[in-house]
Amino acid sequence: MTITMQAARKRKVRPKTGVASGISVRSAVDADASEVIALVSGVLAEFGLPFDLKSKDSDLIDIEGNYSDRGGAFDILEDGVGRILGTCGLYRIDHETIELRKMYFVPEIRGLGIGWLILSRAVDRAREMGYRTMVLETTTVLEQAIRLYQRFGFVRIGTTHLSERVDQTYSLDL
Repeated sequence: MTITMQAARKRKVRPKTGVASGISVRSAVDADASEVIALVSGVLAEFGLPFDLKSKDSDLIDIEGNYSDRGGAFDILEDGVGRILGTCGLYRIDHETIELRKMYFVPEIRGLGIGWLILSRAVDRAREMGYRTMVLETTTVLEQAIRLYQRFGFVRIGTTHLSERVDQTYSLDL
């Protein structure tokens, strides 16, 4: 999938021209792990959040095994020369529930409307896969992401299993 202005208009968002028009989305493979880890850890550091390959982020060591092989998906956004600009994971919780994970973008593609497009794509994909609920965990410092989730229709729910990096959980009926 290539992100285009036409796709943006269909989704009723207005990505800014330039960077957005040269981004493609593809399924991640295990060979992408080191670049994905670098991107995710870099974004987390930017917001003062911990990165931990021994717990919360261990799913990135074996992307295929933790995502596609168990009924989910993990996509990367890349530019025309193959540089990874963003990530978006769908992690199977059970036969009805999928978790949106690791939706992170480099600073230069934030605020362009790409988040809405990628979130729309993830929700559509989860529906096609037969899931009924999408959940996500986030933290207060990720204000733009939280606004995106709320505008999209996610509602905040209570939970007892939050990891140390997150302080909010949201859910969307698919």
